[in-house]
Amino acid sequence: MTDVSRMPLYRTIWRWHFYAGLFVIPFILILSLTGAAYLFKPQIDRWEERDWRGLAAAQPVDADAQVAAALAAFPGAAFHSYRIPEAPGDAAVIHLGLPGGTMRDVAVSPQGRVIGSADPELRWTTWLARLHGKLLLGLGGGILVELAASWAIVMILTGLYLWWPRGRGLAGVVWPRLRLGGRAALRDLHAVTGFWVSGLALVLLTTALPWTDIWATGFRAVRAEMGWVSGVQDWKGGLDPHAAHDHGAMAKAMSGATPAHRMANANDAPRVKLDRIVLRAQAEHMPAPAIIQPPGTPNMFGPPNGNVWTLTTQTQNRPLVRKVSYDPVTGIEVGRSGFADKHVIDRAVGYGIAWHEGQLFGVVNQLVGVATALAMITLAVSGFLMWRRRKPYDAIGAPPMPRDPARLKGVAAIVLCLAALLPLLAASLILLWLVDRLILPRLPRVARWLGMAPAVREVFRV
Repeated sequence: MTDVSRMPLYRTIWRWHFYAGLFVIPFILILSLTGAAYLFKPQIDRWEERDWRGLAAAQPVDADAQVAAALAAFPGAAFHSYRIPEAPGDAAVIHLGLPGGTMRDVAVSPQGRVIGSADPELRWTTWLARLHGKLLLGLGGGILVELAASWAIVMILTGLYLWWPRGRGLAGVVWPRLRLGGRAALRDLHAVTGFWVSGLALVLLTTALPWTDIWATGFRAVRAEMGWVSGVQDWKGGLDPHAAHDHGAMAKAMSGATPAHRMANANDAPRVKLDRIVLRAQAEHMPAPAIIQPPGTPNMFGPPNGNVWTLTTQTQNRPLVRKVSYDPVTGIEVGRSGFADKHVIDRAVGYGIAWHEGQLFGVVNQLVGVATALAMITLAVSGFLMWRRRKPYDAIGAPPMPRDPARLKGVAAIVLCLAALLPLLAASLILLWLVDRLILPRLPRVARWLGMAPAVREVFRV
């Protein structure tokens, strides 16, 4: 039987897999751990708000009195939204914009007493989201995560090629031969785990792209150019801070708002009372957390709310999201929209985001997400251990170049197609090509240590 590891094509793809894997291992570990934790955002949020639930329900006041109590506790604040209590004994959560541009979620008991408040930017899940999406480094961290995701796609695709059975039996292909022990068992664990998780991992990586900075900006431009836009983009992605929930943008929006929008006192409020809107909203049975926004307040996504009361839901299961608008004078319904009204592209993105966040199928989706994260961690750890076992002391230990490299047009075509779809992958390939051509020839020891002297040239040779 031919030793495929000596074939030029196999050796070249092995090298691409090695370099991609070595780069993305630390990112896989961080993103898998934080992503697995964020899957349980609803449970974490409920735990943080445990003192705001199960209160006495006797002698309740109306929603307007609850909002008035929250505004009295934070003088000068602006009323942004009212979160409808899920149960009679739960506190209402009033979202306020403070004069300094920060936000507060204020819990008001059914009797109209302020029992607590929280800065939404300091919640556990908000911190997890920033760590998962941007490594707590802002735009630079987001670009690093997007670059790692792009190379992770390369790693998975090249890994599938290396896994391909080529006439072997199922052992070591569909299940690992752990009884072999040592390097063989480690190799089987890595390859078999990669096979089983590859589809789920590719889904997670591709559904994360609409949240990125560079890719999502281009995607938004393509959608606009092709006429694929129907309504406001309702997910966070792209470099436009007003395209998603941005507290700085919201503060600016409120700084220019008229007194009628700030609802600082009863004379400034719309003629219909909030309590009447709450009664209408309860009949809609919106999935929790359901919120009501007064006229003129900032939206989570897109431009500020118009001159209407708006009922919507902040559920992460995007296909269940809908919005109902009410006249500010009469309280009569004046508009309604839902997931089915969106463009098919936006619906596809919505399904992907709901799956990515573990909310499309509830607990089952969460468990599948955790299993995917554990498999990715297994891949990262086993790959690192295999590298450390075979790495020589004086080099990085990249798979050796074939003695007679072929003109690998197929590899070049695949990589260039991926680069066309993933802009940061394209940019990194160009950078690697420049380093390979201009810098490494002047640093032969570094080139030998990296094993990269002709590595990128294999693709650009065609």
